[in-house]
Amino acid sequence: MSLSSSSSINILLLNPNSSLAMTKTMESAANTIAALNPSISIRTYTAPEQAPASIDNDEGIKASVEAVTNDSGLMSCLRSTPFDAVLVACFSVHPLVKQLAYSLKPVPVTGIFEASILTGLSLVPTAEADGVHEQLKWGIVTTGAFWETHLASGVAAFLGSSSSPSSFSDPRFAGVFSTGLNAGDFHTISQDQINVRLREATKRLLSSGNITCVVMGCGGMGGLQDMIRAIIIEEYGQERAKDVCIVDGVQAAVLQLQQTVLSRRVFGVVE
Repeated sequence: MSLSSSSSINILLLNPNSSLAMTKTMESAANTIAALNPSISIRTYTAPEQAPASIDNDEGIKASVEAVTNDSGLMSCLRSTPFDAVLVACFSVHPLVKQLAYSLKPVPVTGIFEASILTGLSLVPTAEADGVHEQLKWGIVTTGAFWETHLASGVAAFLGSSSSPSSFSDPRFAGVFSTGLNAGDFHTISQDQINVRLREATKRLLSSGNITCVVMGCGGMGGLQDMIRAIIIEEYGQERAKDVCIVDGVQAAVLQLQQTVLSRRVFGVVE
């Protein structure tokens, strides 16, 4: 596989769970970015039925890796189709990100978790030098309680810390706040139940500090921005809420991969 020399950017959105509904949700989010740039095209892959329908713990992550790596159809597709970038669409520290980055290099590969961290950091200004103003922060609203420790550890590792989640501290990071739901619940339970759980988790994040960026910590949460925005307005007021960004990890990853592909074309070796 080689990088395309054309102006087009072909991205494979790889969903490592077996939920077609979740793939469609994430494809819709990705296509909102592609619509802004006609050179971007999105192709999707959903893991075979051996993969869990919802990845909710370490066992689910491992099972999804096994199902995807054993899928000969995917491996053949990756070898034969000139994708310019690959997006691993699971909001976790997913091993496929590193595995595919190694096996497909120099093709850029990222996950929605990694892209969300970089986007969150880019949207949070640094503290004022005089120390008068409170440091603005970003944080994650996610699904089940398992993810609180998993994602906090992932953020710490990504930022180069060897500390445990309990001792890790970054002035820009407010933490991870879970709804108690799993990823599949966002497609199966009532909207009222989702509203209640999402409201509780988002309010805990907003009350934890001066939040200027809320990251939606699940691929299945796509489309919930309006609900989260309403909660932010309720908690912070209309004027202050205007300064708060809401990050969809799929959209963040598509934007990041676009930038990486273009950077390689501008700054890389011309073949």
